[in-house]
Amino acid sequence: MIIAVANQKGGVGKTTTAQALAAGLAGKEYKVLGIDLDPQGNFSSACGVENYNVLTVYEVMKRGATICEATQHAKGGYDVVPANIMLAGAEQELSQTGKEHRLKEAVAPVAGDYDFIVIDTPPSLGVLTVNAFTCASDILIPTTAGIFATAGISQLNETVTSVQKYCNPGVKILGILFTRFNPRANISREIRDLAEQLGEYISAPIYETYIRSAVAVEEAQANRTDIFDYAGKSTVAEDYRSFIEEFLKGVNG
Repeated sequence: MIIAVANQKGGVGKTTTAQALAAGLAGKEYKVLGIDLDPQGNFSSACGVENYNVLTVYEVMKRGATICEATQHAKGGYDVVPANIMLAGAEQELSQTGKEHRLKEAVAPVAGDYDFIVIDTPPSLGVLTVNAFTCASDILIPTTAGIFATAGISQLNETVTSVQKYCNPGVKILGILFTRFNPRANISREIRDLAEQLGEYISAPIYETYIRSAVAVEEAQANRTDIFDYAGKSTVAEDYRSFIEEFLKGVNG
């Protein structure tokens, strides 16, 4: 199963969710590969792998390096293909026919080696995100309970529909996950109701689990490790564990 974690709005906990998903699944003995497709390289650095002076996803997509050559092992027990700022140039450089299929073609030889492949995407709907959607079987959308973040989901859905039409008819939105959520705030509850209507409109379920805000998330990333390793008893680690249970139930059920 190949999951693209996507939202063109920044600051919605996308990288945190991608890393927690990769680490949490690896902790359950699944074989997991994380692919950083964001030129900012935040996923790579949060996972504690090198992303300079090594082969990255840029060399894979642009220069013909293989996924195996670019793969590193994170201490959380999963593999990572890193990214760095060089990838920003790929938006301009990937202009040939078939550019949307570069990642899919690169991943194909190793797809059978993993139970799950998790792709962290940039906060945009450009050629890199389209590559992720073309490669993926499913799309997970993390969003905050903010009106602009949830409004962006319908825009994201248009990109998904376009990819389904031209590149990957089988890809679907797996679900919408609320992050940085404050269950006590009225506005959060109102926006969750709004998002549920939106979810019905785009045929995407809203996960019952929501991820609460916590400083431990930024601290874990600064320490280049995952939330379970850094603060396993924190509310946010509990929330992500619950989410992974719900995610697996949906996948296996």
